[in-house]
Amino acid sequence: MDKPQLPAKARLFDVRLVIGGLFTVYGLVLTGAGIAASDRDLDKAQGININLWAGLGMLALGLGFLLWLRLRPAVPPPPGERD
Repeated sequence: MDKPQLPAKARLFDVRLVIGGLFTVYGLVLTGAGIAASDRDLDKAQGININLWAGLGMLALGLGFLLWLRLRPAVPPPPGERD
């Protein structure tokens, strides 16, 4: 059995796509900043590479939202059942 396909407009405005996309992009930026952190930056943060850890967390959250969107797409109700 095939899953019912949503129109492109319905998939485009799913909030999981927006949240997942933003968290993924920001996570990539922060992870890159964490990888490129200097010793001076690490000394300011008491030896913790907060950009790296926050970036990895945001990346995991964003990819989780995108995976959720992919595995469980929203199915709108049939036109006759709307209020």
